[in-house]
Amino acid sequence: MRIVAGKAKGTKLASIPGLNTRPTSDRVKEALFNILGPSIQSSSFLDLYAGSGGMGLEALSRGAEKVVWIDSNPACIAQIQKNLDKTRLAGGALITMDVLRGLAQLHREKECFDFIFLDPPYDQGLVGRTLQCLDDLSLLTTGGIIIAETSKKEEGPLEMSKLCLKRKRRYGDTMLLFYEAKGELG
Repeated sequence: MRIVAGKAKGTKLASIPGLNTRPTSDRVKEALFNILGPSIQSSSFLDLYAGSGGMGLEALSRGAEKVVWIDSNPACIAQIQKNLDKTRLAGGALITMDVLRGLAQLHREKECFDFIFLDPPYDQGLVGRTLQCLDDLSLLTTGGIIIAETSKKEEGPLEMSKLCLKRKRRYGDTMLLFYEAKGELG
């Protein structure tokens, strides 16, 4: 696992040992950031179920202004900090907390993000629960996008009260689901 492009291109990232985390493959990461394109520059990026922090680090490397990582596992947060130090990228904040509680805290603090990425453990119903929480809270900027990484077997909701699935992309066993606010669909 490495930073694919930007200021820290080529930097190898470490993940915590064991099977509790499943880093997003470089192929999926590169495909996602190619889709997002230059809109990542000067953006704010929220990385949920962050694991080793690869997606947020990629966003910082490509010019995001601010990245917030949330993971409930202190070992993951410690690994993200090590990877952040290794890349020498600035603009990141780490939150060690259950993701749904972390989202509620960010909402109370009136934080908003241009991109929200979630990659929960596969096939545990966390995609739907997290998306519903995001639908209930106001954490997405106008024109912002939520990207959910799931297994090809797991479906995300097609429509919620404020959010709607705009598109899907499949990469082997991995799916990326793109959500936007209903009133902003083109």
